Amino acid sequence: MLLLNIDHVPGREIEALSIVKGTIVQSKNFGKDFMASMKTLVGGEITGYTEMLIEARQIATKRMVDEAQALGADAVVNVRYGSSSVMQGAAEVIAYGTAVKFR
Repeated sequence: MLLLNIDHVPGREIEALSIVKGTIVQSKNFGKDFMASMKTLVGGEITGYTEMLIEARQIATKRMVDEAQALGADAVVNVRYGSSSVMQGAAEVIAYGTAVKFR
Protein backbone atom coordinates (compact mmCIF):
# COMPACT_ATOMS: atom_id res chain seq x y z
CA MET A 1 0.00 0.00 0.00
CA LEU A 2 1.40 3.36 -1.05
CA LEU A 3 1.18 5.99 1.71
CA LEU A 4 1.76 9.64 0.86
CA ASN A 5 1.39 12.86 2.81
CA ILE A 6 0.57 14.81 -0.36
CA ASP A 7 -2.87 15.01 -1.95
CA HIS A 8 -2.02 13.20 -5.19
CA VAL A 9 0.04 10.33 -6.57
CA PRO A 10 2.64 11.75 -8.98
CA GLY A 11 2.07 10.49 -12.51
CA ARG A 12 -1.19 8.69 -11.66
CA GLU A 13 -4.84 9.56 -12.01
CA ILE A 14 -6.74 8.70 -8.85
CA GLU A 15 -10.30 8.28 -7.69
CA ALA A 16 -11.06 9.12 -4.06
CA LEU A 17 -12.84 6.32 -2.23
CA SER A 18 -13.22 7.42 1.39
CA ILE A 19 -11.47 8.77 4.43
CA VAL A 20 -9.76 5.97 6.34
CA LYS A 21 -8.37 5.98 9.84
CA GLY A 22 -6.68 3.85 12.43
CA THR A 23 -6.57 4.62 16.10
CA ILE A 24 -5.15 3.18 19.30
CA VAL A 25 -5.16 4.20 22.94
CA GLN A 26 -1.98 2.97 24.55
CA SER A 27 -1.13 3.05 28.21
CA LYS A 28 2.28 3.55 29.76
CA ASN A 29 4.14 0.66 31.34
CA PHE A 30 4.42 1.20 35.11
CA GLY A 31 8.12 0.32 35.17
CA LYS A 32 8.88 2.64 32.26
CA ASP A 33 6.69 5.31 33.84
CA PHE A 34 8.76 5.19 37.02
CA MET A 35 12.02 5.40 35.06
CA ALA A 36 10.61 8.29 33.01
CA SER A 37 9.81 10.24 36.15
CA MET A 38 13.42 9.74 37.25
CA LYS A 39 14.65 10.92 33.83
CA THR A 40 12.77 14.21 34.23
CA LEU A 41 15.14 15.07 37.07
CA VAL A 42 18.21 15.05 34.82
CA GLY A 43 16.69 15.86 31.42
CA GLY A 44 17.03 14.16 28.06
CA GLU A 45 14.94 11.89 25.90
CA ILE A 46 12.48 9.59 27.63
CA THR A 47 13.11 6.58 25.40
CA GLY A 48 10.36 4.46 26.97
CA TYR A 49 7.74 6.98 25.87
CA THR A 50 9.36 7.41 22.48
CA GLU A 51 9.19 3.65 21.93
CA MET A 52 5.58 3.55 23.13
CA LEU A 53 4.55 6.25 20.65
CA ILE A 54 6.46 4.65 17.77
CA GLU A 55 4.65 1.37 18.44
CA ALA A 56 1.30 3.15 18.72
CA ARG A 57 1.88 4.96 15.39
CA GLN A 58 2.76 1.65 13.70
CA ILE A 59 -0.44 0.03 14.99
CA ALA A 60 -2.59 3.02 14.00
CA THR A 61 -1.01 3.03 10.52
CA LYS A 62 -1.65 -0.69 10.07
CA ARG A 63 -5.30 -0.25 11.07
CA MET A 64 -5.66 2.62 8.58
CA VAL A 65 -4.07 0.50 5.81
CA ASP A 66 -6.33 -2.45 6.68
CA GLU A 67 -9.39 -0.19 6.31
CA ALA A 68 -8.09 1.10 2.95
CA GLN A 69 -7.42 -2.43 1.68
CA ALA A 70 -10.97 -3.45 2.63
CA LEU A 71 -12.18 -0.69 0.27
CA GLY A 72 -9.94 -1.95 -2.54
CA ALA A 73 -7.63 1.08 -2.39
CA ASP A 74 -4.26 1.26 -4.09
CA ALA A 75 -2.95 4.09 -1.92
CA VAL A 76 -3.73 6.45 0.92
CA VAL A 77 -2.97 10.12 0.25
CA ASN A 78 -2.81 13.10 2.57
CA VAL A 79 -1.77 10.85 5.48
CA ARG A 80 -1.72 12.63 8.82
CA TYR A 81 -1.08 11.66 12.43
CA GLY A 82 -2.46 13.09 15.63
CA SER A 83 -2.06 12.30 19.29
CA SER A 84 -3.62 13.36 22.53
CA SER A 85 -3.70 12.40 26.15
CA VAL A 86 -7.04 10.74 26.92
CA MET A 87 -6.38 10.17 30.61
CA GLN A 88 -3.42 10.17 32.93
CA GLY A 89 -1.07 7.45 31.76
CA ALA A 90 -2.68 6.84 28.35
CA ALA A 91 -2.32 8.44 24.93
CA GLU A 92 -4.39 8.16 21.77
CA VAL A 93 -2.67 8.06 18.39
CA ILE A 94 -4.67 8.37 15.17
CA ALA A 95 -3.55 7.94 11.58
CA TYR A 96 -5.89 9.13 8.84
CA GLY A 97 -5.96 9.92 5.15
CA THR A 98 -7.91 9.48 1.92
CA ALA A 99 -8.07 6.02 0.36
CA VAL A 100 -7.71 6.21 -3.44
CA LYS A 101 -7.85 3.85 -6.39
CA PHE A 102 -5.70 4.24 -9.50
CA ARG A 103 -7.59 4.79 -12.76
